[in-house]
Amino acid sequence: MIQTIEKGSKIAIAACSNGLRQNSAPHIAKMTGILRQIPLQPVLSDYIFEKSDGFSASGEERAKVLMNFYKDSQIKAIFDVSGGDVANQVLDFFDFDVIKSSGKQFWGYSDLTTILNAIYAKTGKSSVLYQIQNIAGNFSKQQAFDFEQTLINGGSNLTEISANFWQGNKLEGVLIGGNVRCFLKLAGTQYLPNFSGKVLLLESLSGFLPRIATFFAQLKQMGVFNQISGLLLGTFSQLEQAGGGEKLKELVLQMVPPNLPVAKTQNIGHAEDSKAVVIGENFVLGE
Repeated sequence: MIQTIEKGSKIAIAACSNGLRQNSAPHIAKMTGILRQIPLQPVLSDYIFEKSDGFSASGEERAKVLMNFYKDSQIKAIFDVSGGDVANQVLDFFDFDVIKSSGKQFWGYSDLTTILNAIYAKTGKSSVLYQIQNIAGNFSKQQAFDFEQTLINGGSNLTEISANFWQGNKLEGVLIGGNVRCFLKLAGTQYLPNFSGKVLLLESLSGFLPRIATFFAQLKQMGVFNQISGLLLGTFSQLEQAGGGEKLKELVLQMVPPNLPVAKTQNIGHAEDSKAVVIGENFVLGE
Protein backbone atom coordinates (compact mmCIF):
# COMPACT_ATOMS: atom_id res chain seq x y z
CA MET A 1 0.00 0.00 0.00
CA ILE A 2 1.01 3.61 -0.37
CA GLN A 3 2.34 4.97 2.89
CA THR A 4 0.48 8.10 3.88
CA ILE A 5 2.18 11.22 5.18
CA GLU A 6 0.86 14.29 6.95
CA LYS A 7 0.20 17.66 5.40
CA GLY A 8 3.16 19.95 5.84
CA SER A 9 5.66 17.09 5.61
CA LYS A 10 8.96 17.48 3.83
CA ILE A 11 9.36 15.35 0.72
CA ALA A 12 12.49 14.86 -1.39
CA ILE A 13 12.65 15.51 -5.12
CA ALA A 14 15.47 13.45 -6.64
CA ALA A 15 16.80 12.64 -10.12
CA CYS A 16 18.76 9.39 -10.16
CA SER A 17 18.55 8.88 -13.93
CA ASN A 18 19.36 11.40 -16.67
CA GLY A 19 19.42 15.04 -15.67
CA LEU A 20 16.39 16.99 -16.85
CA ARG A 21 16.85 19.45 -19.67
CA GLN A 22 17.12 23.06 -18.54
CA ASN A 23 13.96 23.99 -20.44
CA SER A 24 11.97 21.75 -18.08
CA ALA A 25 12.67 24.11 -15.16
CA PRO A 26 9.28 25.89 -15.48
CA HIS A 27 7.49 22.54 -15.31
CA ILE A 28 9.38 21.55 -12.18
CA ALA A 29 8.54 24.94 -10.70
CA LYS A 30 4.85 24.36 -11.48
CA MET A 31 5.03 20.92 -9.87
CA THR A 32 6.67 22.20 -6.69
CA GLY A 33 4.10 24.99 -6.54
CA ILE A 34 1.27 22.44 -6.61
CA LEU A 35 3.00 20.41 -3.90
CA ARG A 36 3.25 23.47 -1.68
CA GLN A 37 -0.46 24.09 -2.11
CA ILE A 38 -1.34 20.61 -0.76
CA PRO A 39 0.64 21.60 1.42
CA LEU A 40 3.90 19.67 1.33
CA GLN A 41 7.46 20.96 1.53
CA PRO A 42 9.53 19.77 -1.46
CA VAL A 43 13.29 19.58 -0.94
CA LEU A 44 15.13 19.39 -4.27
CA SER A 45 18.32 17.52 -5.01
CA ASP A 46 21.24 19.59 -6.27
CA TYR A 47 21.37 17.23 -9.26
CA ILE A 48 18.02 17.67 -10.97
CA PHE A 49 19.16 19.25 -14.23
CA GLU A 50 21.58 18.12 -16.91
CA LYS A 51 25.10 19.53 -16.78
CA SER A 52 26.68 17.70 -19.74
CA ASP A 53 25.99 14.72 -22.00
CA GLY A 54 22.71 13.94 -20.23
CA PHE A 55 24.33 13.67 -16.80
CA SER A 56 23.54 15.83 -13.79
CA ALA A 57 26.38 14.30 -11.77
CA SER A 58 28.23 10.99 -11.39
CA GLY A 59 26.34 7.90 -10.28
CA GLU A 60 28.08 8.04 -6.91
CA GLU A 61 27.12 11.69 -6.42
CA ARG A 62 23.49 11.06 -7.33
CA ALA A 63 23.38 8.08 -4.98
CA LYS A 64 24.88 10.09 -2.13
CA VAL A 65 22.13 12.69 -2.41
CA LEU A 66 19.49 9.97 -2.36
CA MET A 67 21.04 8.28 0.68
CA ASN A 68 21.13 11.63 2.49
CA PHE A 69 17.40 11.93 1.85
CA TYR A 70 16.89 8.48 3.36
CA LYS A 71 18.96 9.44 6.41
CA ASP A 72 17.12 12.72 6.97
CA SER A 73 14.35 11.96 9.45
CA GLN A 74 12.40 15.04 8.37
CA ILE A 75 11.99 13.69 4.83
CA LYS A 76 8.86 11.49 4.75
CA ALA A 77 8.89 10.28 1.11
CA ILE A 78 11.19 10.45 -1.91
CA PHE A 79 10.00 11.24 -5.44
CA ASP A 80 12.22 10.88 -8.49
CA VAL A 81 11.36 13.12 -11.43
CA SER A 82 13.87 11.71 -13.92
CA GLY A 83 13.96 9.00 -16.56
CA GLY A 84 16.20 7.91 -19.39
CA ASP A 85 19.12 5.53 -19.15
CA VAL A 86 21.50 5.87 -16.21
CA ALA A 87 19.56 5.09 -13.03
CA ASN A 88 21.30 1.73 -12.62
CA GLN A 89 24.60 3.58 -12.11
CA VAL A 90 23.56 4.50 -8.58
CA LEU A 91 22.74 1.00 -7.32
CA ASP A 92 26.26 0.00 -6.28
CA PHE A 93 26.50 3.06 -4.04
CA PHE A 94 23.33 2.42 -2.03
CA ASP A 95 23.35 1.46 1.63
CA PHE A 96 20.44 -0.98 1.54
CA ASP A 97 20.48 -1.35 5.33
CA VAL A 98 19.64 2.36 5.61
CA ILE A 99 16.92 2.02 2.99
CA LYS A 100 15.47 -1.05 4.73
CA SER A 101 15.32 0.64 8.13
CA SER A 102 13.79 3.85 6.78
CA GLY A 103 10.06 4.40 7.00
CA LYS A 104 9.78 6.10 3.63
CA GLN A 105 8.82 4.96 0.14
CA PHE A 106 10.64 5.75 -3.08
CA TRP A 107 8.52 6.86 -6.06
CA GLY A 108 9.61 6.88 -9.71
CA TYR A 109 8.88 5.37 -13.11
CA SER A 110 10.48 4.40 -16.41
CA ASP A 111 14.26 4.07 -15.86
CA LEU A 112 13.65 4.17 -12.10
CA THR A 113 12.25 0.67 -12.56
CA THR A 114 15.82 -0.42 -11.83
CA ILE A 115 15.73 1.21 -8.39
CA LEU A 116 12.18 0.16 -7.51
CA ASN A 117 12.97 -3.50 -8.12
CA ALA A 118 16.45 -3.36 -6.58
CA ILE A 119 14.95 -1.97 -3.37
CA TYR A 120 12.51 -4.87 -3.22
CA ALA A 121 15.13 -7.48 -4.13
CA LYS A 122 17.63 -6.26 -1.52
CA THR A 123 15.33 -5.15 1.31
CA GLY A 124 11.82 -6.52 0.77
CA LYS A 125 10.49 -2.95 0.97
CA SER A 126 7.88 -1.60 -1.40
CA SER A 127 8.16 1.37 -3.75
CA VAL A 128 5.71 3.19 -5.99
CA LEU A 129 5.76 3.21 -9.79
CA TYR A 130 4.56 6.74 -10.60
CA GLN A 131 5.88 9.97 -12.13
CA ILE A 132 5.10 12.84 -9.77
CA GLN A 133 5.48 15.32 -12.64
CA ASN A 134 2.00 14.13 -13.72
CA ILE A 135 0.46 16.46 -11.15
CA ALA A 136 1.66 19.38 -13.30
CA GLY A 137 0.89 17.82 -16.70
CA ASN A 138 -2.05 17.91 -19.08
CA PHE A 139 -4.26 16.16 -16.51
CA SER A 140 -2.95 18.26 -13.64
CA LYS A 141 -6.22 18.88 -11.81
CA GLN A 142 -7.26 15.22 -11.63
CA GLN A 143 -3.77 13.92 -10.99
CA ALA A 144 -3.10 16.41 -8.20
CA PHE A 145 -6.46 15.59 -6.61
CA ASP A 146 -5.84 11.83 -6.80
CA PHE A 147 -2.28 12.27 -5.51
CA GLU A 148 -3.40 14.22 -2.45
CA GLN A 149 -6.40 11.96 -1.84
CA THR A 150 -4.13 8.91 -1.82
CA LEU A 151 -0.89 10.13 -0.22
CA ILE A 152 -2.41 12.42 2.41
CA ASN A 153 -5.91 11.06 3.01
CA GLY A 154 -5.20 7.35 2.61
CA GLY A 155 -7.59 6.90 -0.29
CA SER A 156 -7.18 4.77 -3.39
CA ASN A 157 -7.89 7.11 -6.30
CA LEU A 158 -4.33 6.97 -7.58
CA THR A 159 -4.12 3.18 -7.50
CA GLU A 160 -7.50 2.16 -8.92
CA ILE A 161 -6.90 0.51 -12.28
CA SER A 162 -9.06 -1.36 -14.75
CA ALA A 163 -7.89 -4.10 -17.09
CA ASN A 164 -9.00 -6.62 -19.69
CA PHE A 165 -7.93 -10.23 -19.34
CA TRP A 166 -6.34 -11.89 -22.37
CA GLN A 167 -5.94 -15.19 -20.49
CA GLY A 168 -7.41 -16.31 -17.19
CA ASN A 169 -9.50 -14.11 -14.93
CA LYS A 170 -7.36 -13.25 -11.90
CA LEU A 171 -3.87 -11.95 -11.09
CA GLU A 172 -2.50 -12.42 -7.59
CA GLY A 173 1.03 -12.20 -6.23
CA VAL A 174 3.71 -9.73 -5.23
CA LEU A 175 4.06 -7.18 -8.03
CA ILE A 176 7.46 -6.62 -9.65
CA GLY A 177 8.60 -5.06 -12.93
CA GLY A 178 7.80 -1.80 -14.67
CA ASN A 179 9.40 -0.54 -17.85
CA VAL A 180 10.50 -3.66 -19.72
CA ARG A 181 13.68 -2.21 -21.27
CA CYS A 182 14.87 -0.87 -17.94
CA PHE A 183 13.81 -3.91 -15.94
CA LEU A 184 15.96 -6.13 -18.14
CA LYS A 185 19.05 -4.12 -17.16
CA LEU A 186 18.86 -6.02 -13.87
CA ALA A 187 19.20 -9.42 -15.58
CA GLY A 188 22.25 -11.26 -14.24
CA THR A 189 22.69 -8.87 -11.31
CA GLN A 190 22.07 -9.12 -7.58
CA TYR A 191 19.31 -6.54 -8.00
CA LEU A 192 16.91 -8.70 -10.01
CA PRO A 193 13.94 -9.91 -7.92
CA ASN A 194 13.04 -13.56 -7.63
CA PHE A 195 10.23 -14.35 -10.08
CA SER A 196 8.60 -17.28 -8.31
CA GLY A 197 4.89 -16.64 -7.79
CA LYS A 198 5.15 -12.96 -8.72
CA VAL A 199 2.90 -10.84 -10.90
CA LEU A 200 5.15 -9.24 -13.51
CA LEU A 201 4.23 -5.77 -14.79
CA LEU A 202 5.64 -4.70 -18.15
CA GLU A 203 5.17 -1.45 -20.08
CA SER A 204 7.17 0.53 -22.61
CA LEU A 205 7.43 4.05 -24.00
CA SER A 206 9.42 3.39 -27.17
CA GLY A 207 9.72 0.41 -29.46
CA PHE A 208 7.85 -1.02 -32.42
CA LEU A 209 7.07 -4.73 -32.63
CA PRO A 210 10.59 -6.04 -33.39
CA ARG A 211 12.10 -4.34 -30.35
CA ILE A 212 9.28 -5.45 -28.05
CA ALA A 213 9.66 -8.97 -29.43
CA THR A 214 13.31 -9.05 -28.34
CA PHE A 215 12.35 -8.10 -24.78
CA PHE A 216 9.76 -10.86 -24.54
CA ALA A 217 12.13 -13.36 -26.12
CA GLN A 218 14.76 -12.56 -23.48
CA LEU A 219 12.24 -12.98 -20.67
CA LYS A 220 11.12 -16.31 -22.13
CA GLN A 221 14.73 -17.48 -22.47
CA MET A 222 15.30 -16.55 -18.81
CA GLY A 223 12.43 -18.85 -17.88
CA VAL A 224 10.43 -15.99 -16.42
CA PHE A 225 7.05 -16.89 -17.84
CA ASN A 226 7.23 -20.36 -16.26
CA GLN A 227 7.90 -18.90 -12.82
CA ILE A 228 5.50 -15.97 -12.45
CA SER A 229 1.86 -16.30 -11.36
CA GLY A 230 0.58 -13.69 -13.78
CA LEU A 231 1.48 -11.00 -16.31
CA LEU A 232 0.13 -7.44 -16.23
CA LEU A 233 0.76 -5.33 -19.32
CA GLY A 234 0.62 -1.56 -19.19
CA THR A 235 0.78 0.72 -22.20
CA PHE A 236 3.31 0.21 -25.00
CA SER A 237 3.07 3.80 -26.16
CA GLN A 238 4.90 3.94 -29.48
CA LEU A 239 3.65 0.56 -30.65
CA GLU A 240 0.03 1.20 -29.69
CA GLN A 241 0.01 4.70 -31.17
CA ALA A 242 1.09 3.12 -34.46
CA GLY A 243 -1.89 0.75 -34.33
CA GLY A 244 0.07 -2.26 -33.10
CA GLY A 245 -2.14 -3.22 -30.18
CA GLU A 246 -3.45 -6.44 -31.72
CA LYS A 247 0.02 -7.48 -32.87
CA LEU A 248 1.24 -6.96 -29.31
CA LYS A 249 -1.47 -9.29 -28.07
CA GLU A 250 -0.55 -11.92 -30.66
CA LEU A 251 3.14 -11.65 -29.72
CA VAL A 252 2.54 -11.97 -25.99
CA LEU A 253 0.18 -14.92 -26.24
CA GLN A 254 2.68 -16.73 -28.46
CA MET A 255 5.40 -16.23 -25.83
CA VAL A 256 3.64 -17.20 -22.59
CA PRO A 257 2.18 -20.52 -21.39
CA PRO A 258 -1.54 -20.95 -22.16
CA ASN A 259 -2.39 -21.26 -18.46
CA LEU A 260 -0.67 -18.03 -17.39
CA PRO A 261 -3.14 -15.25 -16.48
CA VAL A 262 -2.47 -12.17 -18.63
CA ALA A 263 -4.20 -8.80 -18.25
CA LYS A 264 -3.85 -5.53 -20.16
CA THR A 265 -4.42 -2.07 -18.67
CA GLN A 266 -4.24 1.42 -20.17
CA ASN A 267 -3.82 2.92 -16.70
CA ILE A 268 -0.11 2.17 -16.20
CA GLY A 269 2.68 3.58 -18.33
CA HIS A 270 4.12 6.83 -19.61
CA ALA A 271 0.89 8.73 -20.28
CA GLU A 272 0.31 11.82 -18.15
CA ASP A 273 -2.96 10.39 -16.83
CA SER A 274 -1.33 7.15 -15.65
CA LYS A 275 -2.11 5.69 -12.24
CA ALA A 276 0.30 4.35 -9.63
CA VAL A 277 1.07 0.78 -8.57
CA VAL A 278 3.08 -0.48 -5.62
CA ILE A 279 6.08 -2.62 -6.48
CA GLY A 280 7.01 -5.20 -3.86
CA GLU A 281 3.58 -5.81 -2.32
CA ASN A 282 0.79 -8.28 -2.96
CA PHE A 283 -1.33 -7.32 -5.93
CA VAL A 284 -4.77 -8.69 -6.76
CA LEU A 285 -6.77 -8.01 -9.91
CA GLY A 286 -9.84 -9.83 -11.20
CA GLU A 287 -12.26 -12.36 -9.76
